Amino acid sequence: MSDIKQPGGLQPGGLEMTTFQLEKRKTYQDFIEANADVDTWLKKQPGFQSRHIAQRRDGTIVDALIWDSEKQGTDAMHRLMDELAGSPVHDAIDQGTVSWNIYPIYHQI
Repeated sequence: MSDIKQPGGLQPGGLEMTTFQLEKRKTYQDFIEANADVDTWLKKQPGFQSRHIAQRRDGTIVDALIWDSEKQGTDAMHRLMDELAGSPVHDAIDQGTVSWNIYPIYHQI
């Protein structure tokens, strides 16, 4: 995590970026529907601001979340894996293709 602070000494926000492929025979719509419990859970997490899901032309899902801080995003990711271990969303994702990263946000308008 970054030691750089924003003006006023604030920690920068966090941009969480996860990419992955869907399991065979799963569609983008299947994935969105399987996220119902995740979306509800995210809205209750400290520091959660927003979520944006897109799909590249090659089928890769791009799941982007904005957090108040990198730490809050990282902590939530670890909790999600425990608290929502039985979520149908996990069955929609080809787990071997997952790439998860979180970055500090230094500028937004």
